[in-house]
Amino acid sequence: MTTSSESPLGRRFAELRSAGRSALIPYLTAGHPSPAATRALLGSLDGVADVVELGIPFSDPLADGPVIQRASQEALAGGMSCARVLDLLAESPPGPPVVLFSYLNPVLAYGPAAFVRDARAAGASGILLTDLPVGADPALEAALRAGPLDLVPLVAPTTPAPRLRRIAEVAQGFVYLVARLGVTGAREALDPGLEAAAAAVRAVTDLPVAVGFGLSTPAQAAQVAGFADGVVVGSALVDRMGRGGVAPALAFLREMRAALDSARSPVGA
Repeated sequence: MTTSSESPLGRRFAELRSAGRSALIPYLTAGHPSPAATRALLGSLDGVADVVELGIPFSDPLADGPVIQRASQEALAGGMSCARVLDLLAESPPGPPVVLFSYLNPVLAYGPAAFVRDARAAGASGILLTDLPVGADPALEAALRAGPLDLVPLVAPTTPAPRLRRIAEVAQGFVYLVARLGVTGAREALDPGLEAAAAAVRAVTDLPVAVGFGLSTPAQAAQVAGFADGVVVGSALVDRMGRGGVAPALAFLREMRAALDSARSPVGA
């Protein structure tokens, strides 16, 4: 069994668990629709969000649906890069703990050791690499886990129990449970097996379980809050940022926050 660390992520989830609350975890594509908009939203999230996923734009985001793909392309066209994402984070006001959400290539191009050092200096608390599954590169994974950032793993609802146990042995920060197979993007209904999948993850780790991919409405957020420690909202938020900027995005997050706070305490609280 793994246990929560004393990292910023660990402390934040411990506070939430003590209060019987689920975490709201918005995903932002850094630099979309502009660096200024990203900084403005990051500076407005205290009291609304509990953890933030800040996406590093990548030219070939295979795990993402059309909304986040388009946002990444627009951010890259605007000059956003891995180094500029770290600068943007460093320039932003302090707020909830930040997990950098990236594909592996930008980190390799930057240099993993330098990336971890500079990301922590910029204010990041964790990193999630979408295309670095546990066991794919043991040396790199060990080096990342030994650094100052929590290395957050992804698990699928179809991940078998032996594989879940292996992931749980090395997980840090929290476990990100993908709500469904496929790419990111808003969906009208949740997978009926999602609660059982969350229970299977809980059976092998004491770390918090956050659920994301496809969650797009306050009702879905409230439903997931009944059995998970955190709710990740991505495409629906990125879409609002792209169409209207910070104001509609923040209003949407406040709706999600209200839904979470009205839901029953998460299992394990």
